[in-house]
Amino acid sequence: MNEAENSAKSSLRGCMPVSESYAYFDHAAVGPIPKSAAEAIQKWTQQSLLHGDVYWPEWAKAASELRKDAGELLNCTPQEVALIPNTTFGINVVSSGYRWNTRPGGKDSVVVLENEFSSNLLPWLALERRGVEVRRVSVPESGVVDIDAIRRMVDSTTRIVSVSWVGYFSGYRIDLTKLCDMVHSAGAMLFVDAIQGLGVFSLDVQTIPIDFMAADGHKWMLGPEGAGLLYIREGNLDLLEPAMQGWGSIRSAHHFSTSEMVLKSDASRYEGGSANHVGQIGLGKSLRMLLDHGCHLRNNPVAVAVLENAAIIEQGLRSLGASVYRARQFPNQDNDLSGIITFTLEGQDPAQVRTRLLQDGVVLSVRHGRLRVATHAYNNLSDIERLLQGVRSYRPT
Repeated sequence: MNEAENSAKSSLRGCMPVSESYAYFDHAAVGPIPKSAAEAIQKWTQQSLLHGDVYWPEWAKAASELRKDAGELLNCTPQEVALIPNTTFGINVVSSGYRWNTRPGGKDSVVVLENEFSSNLLPWLALERRGVEVRRVSVPESGVVDIDAIRRMVDSTTRIVSVSWVGYFSGYRIDLTKLCDMVHSAGAMLFVDAIQGLGVFSLDVQTIPIDFMAADGHKWMLGPEGAGLLYIREGNLDLLEPAMQGWGSIRSAHHFSTSEMVLKSDASRYEGGSANHVGQIGLGKSLRMLLDHGCHLRNNPVAVAVLENAAIIEQGLRSLGASVYRARQFPNQDNDLSGIITFTLEGQDPAQVRTRLLQDGVVLSVRHGRLRVATHAYNNLSDIERLLQGVRSYRPT
């Protein structure tokens, strides 16, 4: 890692008070928030406590700034961004709002991956009750997603292909450029669940013209839970029926009148009702911090630091005799890797290992019978050694 990248890692670490107490490797579950987000949330708390809604215009301005920053993150317009409570909500906006053709002999289809996190599977499976055909693409145990296997499931009836950018368990990072080209050439649209990648890896929707994207901010974007982003490409706005309409969906929202039921002309029409101001304020500060460190740039220092950390962790775990799993298609390349690594220790119960590591100040998860490490850019060699030292006590004799 060069001097600039080391500086970025050190700078990010200084923003994350959690690093003073923990070696925190659970960003694929829930990430900690930075100091700037905590201070902004505390300010909102005091304003609400002492003044009620007097500061509402300031909170609404913060929401507008978050849309603007989301536009910088994705290289899109703020009008293409809706502020949502979570990824599940965003997926349901698209799955339930798309105008599906379910007439006999001509019903539409959607293509999904069978190893998806449930939030990116259940909303699509629910469409079967409406007559939409849901096609599941099998994924091998390795977690490597075969784009050609997806292509074989797509035909003239397919309207949407939905994938996770990064697998929550495998850590496999799919090639969105290649996938997007394939989906569009087949006449379908691409929905991306970006929650396990956004904030670390750049996603330029002008270069990679995906159609829809949803991501909660509480993982790699280091925001509070309950505040996320939904991207809808401008040309796709009217393809969706706002299934959950409210006062915030219409142009005359602040007139509080139903006499003029004209939908807003941007993605905020899908927000519906009252905003989670405190969550959006916190996410805004977290995202701004990451943007200031270049997370939206190609080959950005945040991604470089994450992948370097993950490589060191993988090597260290293997040297201790752990069975390590990282989904990769091509050896010696990191284009399909992420900050997620899973591992097991011979003869050890992963849940018990996790509990013991937590007692030592090392935070990670257990998923599907494996321990899952999810490292961010602010983690350093001291954190990694703390993790490896904890694992070392379980090393097979």
